[in-house]
Amino acid sequence: GDYEGALTAYTQALGLGATPQDQAILHRNRAACHLKLEDYDKAETEASKAIEKDGGDVKALYRRSQALEKLGRLDQAVLDLQRCVSLEPKNRVFQEALRNIGGQIQEKVRYMSSTDAKVEQMFQILLDPQEKGTEKKQKASQNLVVLAREDAGAEKIFRSNGVELLQRLLDTGEADLMLAALRTLVGICSEHQSRTVATLSVLGTRRVVSILGVENQAVSLAACHLLQVIFDALKEGVKKGFRGKEGAIIVDPARELKILISNLLELLTEVGVSGQGRDNALSLLIKTVPRKSLKDPNNSLTLWVIDQGLKKILEVGGSVQGPPGELAVTANSRMSASVLLNKLFDDLKCDAERENFHRLCENYIRSWFEGQGLAGKLRAIQTVSCLLQGPCEAGNRALELSGVMESVIALCASEQEEEQLVAVEALIHAAGKAKRASFITANGVSLLKDLYKRSEKDSIRIRALVGLCKLGSAGGTDFSMKQFAEGSTLKLAKQCRKWLCNDQIDPGTRRWAVEGLAYLTFDADVKEEFVEDEAALKALFQLSRSEERSVLFAVASALVNCTNSYDYEEPDPKMVELAKYAKQHVPEQHPKDKPAFVRARVKKLLAAGVVSAMTCMVKTESPVLTGSCRELLSRVFLALVDEVEDRGTVVAQGGGKALLPLALEGTDVGQTKAAQALAKLTITSNPEMTFPGERIYEVVRPLVSLLHLNCSGLQNFEALMALTNLAGISERLRQKILKEKAVPMIEGYMFEEHEMIRRAATECMCNLAMSKEVQDLFEAEGNDRLKLLVLYSGEDDELLRRAAAGGLAMLTSMRPSLCSRIPQVTTHWLEILQALLLSPNQELQHRGVVVALNMVEASKEIAGTLMESEVLEILSVLAKGKESPVTRAAAACLGKAVEYGLIKPNQGGE
Repeated sequence: GDYEGALTAYTQALGLGATPQDQAILHRNRAACHLKLEDYDKAETEASKAIEKDGGDVKALYRRSQALEKLGRLDQAVLDLQRCVSLEPKNRVFQEALRNIGGQIQEKVRYMSSTDAKVEQMFQILLDPQEKGTEKKQKASQNLVVLAREDAGAEKIFRSNGVELLQRLLDTGEADLMLAALRTLVGICSEHQSRTVATLSVLGTRRVVSILGVENQAVSLAACHLLQVIFDALKEGVKKGFRGKEGAIIVDPARELKILISNLLELLTEVGVSGQGRDNALSLLIKTVPRKSLKDPNNSLTLWVIDQGLKKILEVGGSVQGPPGELAVTANSRMSASVLLNKLFDDLKCDAERENFHRLCENYIRSWFEGQGLAGKLRAIQTVSCLLQGPCEAGNRALELSGVMESVIALCASEQEEEQLVAVEALIHAAGKAKRASFITANGVSLLKDLYKRSEKDSIRIRALVGLCKLGSAGGTDFSMKQFAEGSTLKLAKQCRKWLCNDQIDPGTRRWAVEGLAYLTFDADVKEEFVEDEAALKALFQLSRSEERSVLFAVASALVNCTNSYDYEEPDPKMVELAKYAKQHVPEQHPKDKPAFVRARVKKLLAAGVVSAMTCMVKTESPVLTGSCRELLSRVFLALVDEVEDRGTVVAQGGGKALLPLALEGTDVGQTKAAQALAKLTITSNPEMTFPGERIYEVVRPLVSLLHLNCSGLQNFEALMALTNLAGISERLRQKILKEKAVPMIEGYMFEEHEMIRRAATECMCNLAMSKEVQDLFEAEGNDRLKLLVLYSGEDDELLRRAAAGGLAMLTSMRPSLCSRIPQVTTHWLEILQALLLSPNQELQHRGVVVALNMVEASKEIAGTLMESEVLEILSVLAKGKESPVTRAAAACLGKAVEYGLIKPNQGGE
């Protein structure tokens, strides 16, 4: 079953000067391995190599036909099968395969011929000016989109001159028709490189990108989705499925990618482009430009974007919402620009690349700051704010440019609200960075207090308040490091809650109230008051669902603080004593951060509907939902499912569904926390109810990731328990667990010193033993798997014995050949079996009797050994007991022994 290992061995063999005939065998064996690993492209290649060496190799021909069938190339698969049948006319396997594939081809021909007419009819209705706005037209557009979702349907539309007709739909300018055309194009381009390139050549890259900038949000989003599919198709290549046109060869996909990205960068600074379109362009750049993994050495695309488009990204980041003549931006545009800048900066590999990034940023800021008057200074400061929220290293360097910090301080005193807003926001963002904090603590607190007390405008006061909150929370959760006088923090929090609940204020301003609470909730008194305030919690959750996406991180931060789901290690008492002796500062925990208070806060948040709010946050398609934001949400979910009685509430409000994407995407820590929360839900609830339909299969991978050695013992244990639950549900789930290569890790934990982990691993293996592949592992020669189960069946830990004996009972039932090996694995096997039969625990006794029955039925020789021992006496006593599964199995054992002639019944027939 180790197909990867087999591939390695066959590759080595090919390098040892094999004869052409041996080479053919090795290549067809490699093809068999690739078929098992479901890599059908490679299976086809290997089988073809075998056929090149030996044209009459019937096994290679059959394997290639299997690979071609899986790849959807039925016309080629049938030729190979016909050749197989001609070489071996009496082979039933080949005849059956040929019949099956013939049926599939007929079905496809029927489907295609009926589809031809449908496609033509749909386009006629959609392009008919007389049908404007009719239900008929709406139905035709829906049918076209549905047809394009099937690969064969997409191919049919493509071959029916569909792209030119879809272009005509786009040119109508009608939103409904444009949406139908864009969604159909998604089906045509999805994972198909040749169709994608052909589509781009017909529509024109510039034309597709320009649709992003339209005012209609739905059309802009649909164009964004299409472009994402085009990017994926260009990057990934032709999919493993129905191939369609084979002729299109792409010389350089990287060139196509650069043309697309270049057009997106141009769109960022084009006048007339909608704010939503600009956001979508930034979102696409975030997803497609930086490397997916830092292990990939090639970051040339990032370097190219920095050289070609950094100024354009900074222009969006430095733009002000609202005034005429400026670029149209939304409340989320600047945050999206910050996220993109941060991703680009993180993707740089060396100091020279980072220095170039800093130089370009500083030159851009200087170009606005010097000689452009007050408007230029405002844009420069806004750009610095954007950098401080993204790559803060570049932001800090920009703050140190001559005159920038002085201008920020001066503009805070301006009479103009717009100027004050820009300056105060820059001051707040600067306060979070260590280098600036001391300077701002010394000079900024009095300035912010002054603004907070004297300004008549709520928009200025709320921002000044956040600046004070940020500086006031510098001690984090350390109760002994209070920045402000007693009671001041609670007053600030009360004011933040008041603004948060005031729905007369616009969401952009209320967001700052949440920012303030995100800092102030480090204080346990603030947490307690906040969770008691139902109106504030309701307002917080409503705001998290609004269009104001930049609030997500602040909401998640406040929830992490309220649930204490940040990392906290209890200090070593000896080290605390030592620190006091050395007169060093020792952090103190607030009395209201004790577990009992945290549990009470969690209950209040659950009652207020925190799970449904977080579920909506997870669904957000926005660059603001960064890896670190996902991590915060994962931490909160883990805190919410900590108590068993709360898990039902979390599942009922959609928590299980929301945890899956968090466990599969984000930071390593975030994925682990989400996976652990999934494990807790899977252990205590019915997995089929918690994760209905196909979703249950998605749970396996996150759970298996918790088995890695870098996870804690508790995480290993919970993952094993959850996998045990899943393995007991269906064979398909067991196959999924096997496919994720979990078995070697589970076996490793069966040797763990910690008894609970050892027991959980044994229980999991017991459930997996229902699969043929696992039974094969136990049956294979030269391993101690069976020995371990036999020995564990005699351990003191009753639960471990139960798991091991259950596995033994199942294996001996499924594979009778294992029965004859039990006496060989240990000399103590008879004592262990007798101990199970004599156990006061009914479950252990039942498992023991089943093992004995399986061994008796397997061979007369083993039955003789058992009947010569005390087992006969024990079974005789058990058979006379009260009617139960144990008495029936014991009686069956004795009956079989009588049949063998090993024992005789008594006079009374007993």
